[in-house]
Amino acid sequence: TLLRNQQRSGVLAGLSPVLHSPPTLAVQPTDMPPSRDDASVIRLAPYFYIHVLDVTTNITRLEQGPMTYIKQDNEKIVNGPVRMITVPPRHYVTIRNPVLRDEDGGIVEEKVGKLTQIRLRHAEDEIRLTQDPFPLYPGEELKDDVTPLLVVLPDQALRLRAALDCEDHTGTTRVAGDEWLFV
Repeated sequence: TLLRNQQRSGVLAGLSPVLHSPPTLAVQPTDMPPSRDDASVIRLAPYFYIHVLDVTTNITRLEQGPMTYIKQDNEKIVNGPVRMITVPPRHYVTIRNPVLRDEDGGIVEEKVGKLTQIRLRHAEDEIRLTQDPFPLYPGEELKDDVTPLLVVLPDQALRLRAALDCEDHTGTTRVAGDEWLFV
């Protein structure tokens, strides 16, 4: 009889016996940790930043650490926390749509009534060399990763082509498409 019971249960046929266990409770959405959008308190470490969108004004602003940021009901975290960009010695990085700066190097803000917004130089690129770690303002993008500078050895040159109208360090005006050698 024991053999017949094992055959019926499927043990001898190579099948594992079915174990009946009490039903388990599914994890409720309220038991899950809050997502980035649901978190109302964000602790920013040094050299980290976030982009915060004010939904009522549709303006995105930058918040930099170290700080504890408390998100309001009308705000949404659209980017971050993100580590600031560090450019080591003898390296560079290209930024697309950089912020507009005044003669003193300060960031230009556009003010309409009580609202302020950072102004960008759209469709332009800016090359940033070694400097303190910096955040990307809303709208700025990394065009390339941090790249080592090229070293021009003796008896060698670089062939350069102007992408935009510019003036080089010697005061020579270059028109887009011009080519010249850097020795």
